[in-house]
Amino acid sequence: MQIIEHLKWRYATKKFDPTKKLAPEKIDILKQAFNLTATSFGLQTIKLVVIENQSLRAPLVLHAYNQKQVLEASHLLIICVQEDILDTDVITYYDHIKQKRSTSETILKPYRDDLIKTMRTKSVAQRLEWSKNQAYIALGNLMTVCAIERIDSCPMEGFIPDAIDSTLELNKIGLKSVLLLPVGYRSETDIFADFAKVRKPIEETIIEL
Repeated sequence: MQIIEHLKWRYATKKFDPTKKLAPEKIDILKQAFNLTATSFGLQTIKLVVIENQSLRAPLVLHAYNQKQVLEASHLLIICVQEDILDTDVITYYDHIKQKRSTSETILKPYRDDLIKTMRTKSVAQRLEWSKNQAYIALGNLMTVCAIERIDSCPMEGFIPDAIDSTLELNKIGLKSVLLLPVGYRSETDIFADFAKVRKPIEETIIEL
């Protein structure tokens, strides 16, 4: 039940203590957790941008509708997706499998060809939406790991992606921001920290057949 207590402790932190910084070891845990996130086919068309520098974060507050967590948190995590998925992404992925597992080309080729075909049947917009779904899996994983590590976090969809991408020049490296996750330590003056967690009774959200 310890994990449940960690999840009960977690809340969407509204006010961070800007004087408290996450140790490099904590950030490394979050990086590894992101990289270990399950993704469809294992293709990993998502990337994580980690920003500690406050001078880089300051102009982003405006693009996040003045949510101060973007600046006051120890670090800002930005979950991004590739603008598109190319044949080369699939080929590189299966080459990596071959290298890591010494799997024969005979076994891999049908799977590789089928995934290339699957991606080609989708429009660019559909491939982008497919990647965005993976970003939400990563967000959930990061939030759970944050709770276990007693790292406060605040998931955000409320921002202007194009403005963020332009400011950080993410668009120049083929990325689109999807989600923001400021991480750090809650301020003692954040009244939301003491609010009772409000959820439906478990009998209303779980169906056992």
